[in-house]
Amino acid sequence: LGSRALLCWMISHNMTWISYPSKNFAFISPEEIEAFIASQNIISRLMHCYMAFFVPMGLIAGLCILIIFIKNYLQVKIMENFDLLLLLFTISNIIMIFFSFTVIPRPDYVKTTHFACKILSFFFNLSYFSSQHLFLLMLLIVLLERFPPMPVLSQATQNPILGVGCVLIYAFCLSVCESVLLGTDNYHLKTDCQLDPLFAWPEYEIVKFTFGFGIPSFLQIICFTVLFAKEAPAEAPALQLHIRTYLPVVPISITMLMCRLFYSVMILLRTMLKLQEKIGTPQNELVMNIAEIVLFCESCTSLVFVLCLHKPCKDAVLKVLRNCKMENSMFELNRRK
Repeated sequence: LGSRALLCWMISHNMTWISYPSKNFAFISPEEIEAFIASQNIISRLMHCYMAFFVPMGLIAGLCILIIFIKNYLQVKIMENFDLLLLLFTISNIIMIFFSFTVIPRPDYVKTTHFACKILSFFFNLSYFSSQHLFLLMLLIVLLERFPPMPVLSQATQNPILGVGCVLIYAFCLSVCESVLLGTDNYHLKTDCQLDPLFAWPEYEIVKFTFGFGIPSFLQIICFTVLFAKEAPAEAPALQLHIRTYLPVVPISITMLMCRLFYSVMILLRTMLKLQEKIGTPQNELVMNIAEIVLFCESCTSLVFVLCLHKPCKDAVLKVLRNCKMENSMFELNRRK
């Protein structure tokens, strides 16, 4: 019985048979050729739209946020706990955007060895998990600013370095776990690489869904439910004023839930195909590629929300715009003279 169970486990974790539908023309019938070409065109156009619009927007917003936070810190020599977490959240999302450059070859994939693909996947997962849990830490600060803090939770918010350290250690451990679930074979062989590799064991996607989306999203919903439904103490600030103070967390949370839900469901569907030992259809591959690009769009839009809605960032941007307008007015006045 034990040897039979071991044999079944080895068969379920043998991923040598798996490949992308677009790489297996033998499985595409003549009737599906036209749909296959159309799906390839859609992937290519989405990639170009993402690289042309979302990437510059996200990187410019992220760079502006970094400059504003660093400049403010150099002036006052102090940084609010929420701003520190927002700064680290920004860095995580900028790293995510740089990893998104792996979609440039689409509808093809990055050609590399299994080992290099696993290294790439590890660092991508590290930024993916850390950004998700840094945002949870920000929500905790928002929640405890309105309600009397419990001793255990207040320790994490009053000492954000401790909270950030715990988040990074947790994200590192999850990333190591995911790297193990990529398997230990074929290090030297070439492969078509995605940031969530196709050759990963089925447990890889299950762990990523559970700890990268399921549990964090559940905690996000609990935080917002308590924030909006629970009656605050009399000395607490009004809810509208409190939300206005931490305005970026609302659109970021909605965007994160929607985009990561889509992506997480797609990688779970990919797991179902693996368990059935099927490579899927070109349409499955198309939707998975769309989900990956949507995930990267979430990082870009989150940075734009921070720049436009967080008061220190918004004030700095408005100040620069006013100065530019005044300089243009002075230039125009001098030109007329």
